[in-house]
This record gives sequence, structure tokens and C-alpha cells, in this order.
Amino acid sequence: MRRAQFGAENGSNGEWKRQGNRFTDRISRASDSSPGEGPDDQGRWPVEPGRYRLVVSLACPWAHRSVIVRRLLGLDDAISLAVVDPIRDEQGWRFTLDPDDRDPVLGIQYLSEAYLRTDPSYDGRVTVPAIVDTVTGLVVTNDYPQITLDLSTEWVDHHQAGAPQLIPDDRAEMDQLIEEIYRDVNNGVYRCGFATEQEAYEAAYDALFARLDALEERLQGRDYLLGDTLREVDVRLFTTLVRFDAVYHGHFKANRNKLTEFPNLWAYARRLYQHEGFGETVDFDQIKRHYYVTHNTINPTGIVPKGPDPEVWTHVD
Repeated sequence: MRRAQFGAENGSNGEWKRQGNRFTDRISRASDSSPGEGPDDQGRWPVEPGRYRLVVSLACPWAHRSVIVRRLLGLDDAISLAVVDPIRDEQGWRFTLDPDDRDPVLGIQYLSEAYLRTDPSYDGRVTVPAIVDTVTGLVVTNDYPQITLDLSTEWVDHHQAGAPQLIPDDRAEMDQLIEEIYRDVNNGVYRCGFATEQEAYEAAYDALFARLDALEERLQGRDYLLGDTLREVDVRLFTTLVRFDAVYHGHFKANRNKLTEFPNLWAYARRLYQHEGFGETVDFDQIKRHYYVTHNTINPTGIVPKGPDPEVWTHVD
């Protein structure tokens, strides 16, 4: 097999298989723990404004979801934000954007320090987003799909007035869409980019563009994926779409079409970009530097492309 970017996550057939989430406790209104205490016997930490720190990379689409949802719901003061350097080194995500290369709240230089404090035997890839408890320094969760759902359902008492209801009362249709979009689009671009065999790459490529074609058709005459209301599933699709032309089209060889060549998807993505909470959380410089510099088996020269021009996202036709 050809050398993989993350060898432990490639199967024998060259297919990319993302690792699971190690830390899956939740912050919940149903927790039996008192303020300042750790999790109850069901792994539920108490909802406590000012206690937890959300660690993200602005380059990472999985982390970007939590940044957007936190902003949309008005949880900026309730949950603090730590941003890591977009370039990972051999020890993983670094706090080099902060003074003295150390997170000012957690007091650590690498996110891996919190991982190993929580599980000294952990030997997997350190991932973002992660919510870290500032009282104990332990990782509460790196379960990125659940983090954003819990921001909507468990932190409701701390939402700003007029915050959107990102999760509908009947979740069946949205959950089905979320599953399809995750499999074929969110994770699909990685299955293209990290494949180490031609057959595995082409299978992921075909599934990706079949799903994008279906979404293009779905968005005909709709503002959002579920109609006229912004939902969680829109956030999840957006963080892949906003990176598509800048990274996935070339770097990950997802190059049948650019996003700008899908009329409905492009209009939808631009509409979201210009929505409060979306565009201001996008950092194209960090996105491109992360992918093109960190993935050195895919781009060994480390050259970061100059384009595309980010002004296309705000240009008025």
C-alpha cells in the first residue's frame, strides 16, 4: 500500500476510515452533579457558564461547526473559545497563537496535554473540537457531532434572545440528511483525499458528486435544506462547502466540479456565508495553510496556493 497521511486510519484496500471519538461525556441539564463537580455516574457534567473551554482550529470543518453554533446561539460568554495554530507538528495542535505559546486559561502548550491528563494511555490522533473543563483540566468531550447538538438542547437557558431553533421538533428528516451528508460529503472529501488506492478514491469521488448532485436538486427553490428555516444540517454542510474550492477540489482531488459551478449550491453557500455567524467565522488563510502544509504526503512541497479569491463570497451580482 502507498504511504498514508494517517496510516492507522487507512484500511487494507486503501480506503480512509476515520477514527472514533475517544471522549464522549456530555454537558447536560440532566446531570446529577453540582456546580464545580465532575461528571455523574452516567458521564454527564453540569451545565455551568464560564466553566468550560471550547478548543478549536479555524481550519477544521468539524471544529468550525461548533464555532458557528456557539455564535448563532449567543453562547460566547457562557463557553470560552481557544484557537490553536492551524499548523500541526509531531505533537499535534499547538497554542502558538497565544502569548508564550500557551493557552492563557488552561495553561497548556499542546491540546495533547489535556488528552493525556484525561487518559494517560491515549495514543490516537488528537482532534478538535474538544471541550476541556477549566476546573480539572480534563477533556469532557471530543465528540464533535454531539457537541453542536448539545449546545442547542442542553445550554438553552443561556441562549441569547431570538436564537434560532437549529433542531426541529421532528428530527427524522434532518437526521437522515445529516447521515447522508456526513458519509458522502463531510467525510467523503477526506475519503477522496486520503485514499491510497485508485479504486477507493474513485468510489469516494463518485459518492461525493452523486450526493452533491442530489443536494443541488434539493435546493432548487429552497433557501435551506429543510425549507425556509436554518437548521443544524445547514451548518454541517456549509463547513465543507466553504472549503471546497479552496482545498478539496485541488488538494483532495475532488475535481469534477467546483462549488461555483453548482448554481443552487453556490447560491446557498453564499447566502449562508453572508448570514450572521457564518462568514465572520471563516479564515481562508488558516484553512489553506493547514491543509497544504500539514498534509505533507499529499503536498510535499508545502506550497500554499494563492487563490481562489475570497471576495467571490461577498461579491454582489
